[in-house]
Amino acid sequence: MGFWDVITDIVEAATPWSVAEAEAAVETPEASKEETTEETKTESSEESTESEATEATEEEAEEEEEEEEEEDEEEIVDPKETIEEECRNSKQCAPAKHHYDECVERVTGASEGGAKEDCVEEFFHLAHCATACAAPKLWSALK
Repeated sequence: MGFWDVITDIVEAATPWSVAEAEAAVETPEASKEETTEETKTESSEESTESEATEATEEEAEEEEEEEEEEDEEEIVDPKETIEEECRNSKQCAPAKHHYDECVERVTGASEGGAKEDCVEEFFHLAHCATACAAPKLWSALK
């Protein structure tokens, strides 16, 4: 082993991600594959008729249990989202919503010609207004 071999071994050991090596998949000859599949088909066909009946009843029972669990669990609705939606549509946030809606119309109308404007600022003004409006209501709902 030469001097450069030692250095390359050290570099490879220090940076294992630089070389990706994978194990090759074991390939079996096609003839043996066909023989094994024919053997397993005959064996499995005998066993499958017996096990299919029991599996079908087990699957039906599992499906019924899952349906019962889904019925028991109700969809939890986040009160923050509903309160903020009410605030966005309220009189308090009407000016911010009006500016946002106008901007959206302007941008979608100009999108054919390549709009250079976005409505991020207006959106954040509306979101801030809705959050400020919803905060006191949210705390009273959570208590």
